Amino acid sequence: MTTTLNINGKAVSVQAAADTPLLWVLRDELLLTGTKYGCGIAQCGACTVLADGQPIRSCSTPIAALASAKITTIESLGGSSPLQVAWVANDVPQCGYCQSGQLMSATALLAQTPKPTDEQIDAAMSGNICRCGTYQRIKAAIKEASGQTHPKPDMAKSAAKV
Repeated sequence: MTTTLNINGKAVSVQAAADTPLLWVLRDELLLTGTKYGCGIAQCGACTVLADGQPIRSCSTPIAALASAKITTIESLGGSSPLQVAWVANDVPQCGYCQSGQLMSATALLAQTPKPTDEQIDAAMSGNICRCGTYQRIKAAIKEASGQTHPKPDMAKSAAKV
């Protein structure tokens, strides 16, 4: 069956059964491999993408449910978004298992709440599990990307000036 999806601002035709989870269409058919498979039962958040700006679990959302949605994946951030820069500056990335899902949930949060409180961050990120336990770093990166804190100085650059 041919289905047309709006992914990262482009209409894309895919050949898949209506009940195929979006994750497998993204990864296997469209080769958008930034979205990760985690638990497969919508519990860990590793597969999070946005549908009309809201975080969804692509491992359990059939493409038939997304025919009119605007789907946004980690690839849309381009690798150097302010959030991704803050992510790296705060040493968030560890094993990589949860990163794309975490970033997509954080992207949705900042789009809806440009200056979130700690409580709002905790609520928005509660569906994303980090096996490495970098939750405080994630919170710091979100705060930095929202302009609520100043970036940490790059120690390598500072050392080079001495």
